[in-house]
Amino acid sequence: MIIRLAALIIIAGFMRVNAQPYALAEDYVPVLNTYDFFLVFGGSDGSTVKLKDGLIAEMEFIALPGTSFKVHEVIEFEDRNLKYYKVTTEDYDYEGNFYVDSRMVRPLFEPPAKRRKFVPKKEDMIAELKRLEGYPYMWGGNCADGIEDMLKYYKPKGDISAATKELWTLKGVDCSGLLYQVSNGCTPRNTSSLTTFGKTVDIEGKTTEEIIAALRPLDLIVLKGHVIIVLDGNNVIESSPVTGVHRTETRVRLEKLLETLSPANEFSKTGKVFVARRWD
Repeated sequence: MIIRLAALIIIAGFMRVNAQPYALAEDYVPVLNTYDFFLVFGGSDGSTVKLKDGLIAEMEFIALPGTSFKVHEVIEFEDRNLKYYKVTTEDYDYEGNFYVDSRMVRPLFEPPAKRRKFVPKKEDMIAELKRLEGYPYMWGGNCADGIEDMLKYYKPKGDISAATKELWTLKGVDCSGLLYQVSNGCTPRNTSSLTTFGKTVDIEGKTTEEIIAALRPLDLIVLKGHVIIVLDGNNVIESSPVTGVHRTETRVRLEKLLETLSPANEFSKTGKVFVARRWD
């Protein structure tokens, strides 16, 4: 593997970035925190998805069609004739290094228009949540049906199992990705931003019954590193690593939370509380 790191070649890479400093996602595009895509999707034997504790740790999120990127650097692998863009996007305003495969975006000389955002109707979002019940958990996933083209861009060597194919194509959603998908990308992508998103639902010091009475469909119950979505008057829905997208009776889920956490109106960095947010 030859990574272009020589000073002269890096300068040439930056010159190309200045010539084409933007890119546009015309389809669903995975964004990773590494440019070693082919080590994640293929590994040393060409047929393995790189996992850590059962998850693709390099996954950040999946950019929706229409997402615009600013390109900061080009990284090329000569032996594979592959090129990756180091990018930023307003659709994922978090710290870190983020990369896309240049084959999956369209390079542009001028900044593209921002992705058109519109919040679906409440009944459509609830219907989509119900449709996604049973889908697997995918860290960084917000395209539940996956990206079949990943098998084209990173073709496995030999046959792979159905489970490996689901990982390879990024099928499934994580907890905030479930919300991001049903909201058409109109909600923050990560739970760290959901703790203050929308308006406060007053639940501090309230009992289970009082909290249930205060909640409405599509309200968010947010705790450290996780979000639960109110589905209707009796159920909540969420995506978790063991069970994927599943619904639970609201009372049962709240009682479980109350075993270790306290209801609050403001999120605490101690992580010993959960909050409820109304955003729709």
